[in-house]
Amino acid sequence: MKQTTNSVNLRIEWCRRQCAQARTEPEVDEWRAEADGLRDALMNSDHTDNYRLCPPEVFRRYMLGFQDGTAVLRAARAQRMIHVATSRTPQPASRMEGDVLLGDDR
Repeated sequence: MKQTTNSVNLRIEWCRRQCAQARTEPEVDEWRAEADGLRDALMNSDHTDNYRLCPPEVFRRYMLGFQDGTAVLRAARAQRMIHVATSRTPQPASRMEGDVLLGDDR
């Protein structure tokens, strides 16, 4: 999970750098909104309703960050689950499970 949060944090930093290089105030607002969306995904919070009141481009950039961050986190979670499922060594059936199976075969 640490690697995943690092990748989201790196993107937030990238948005901050882009914000510092922006030439117009609307562009600054868009980069900040994208970083906020990424941060909200990371923190498991959602400020979509607040951004609905913003200009459409700012709202779109917030949603872009939020959806991308959420997707990265979900993909990492799914990857961990797959790794756990495929790395487990099969365990022998318990005595109780064996009795149930034997009873069903009769």
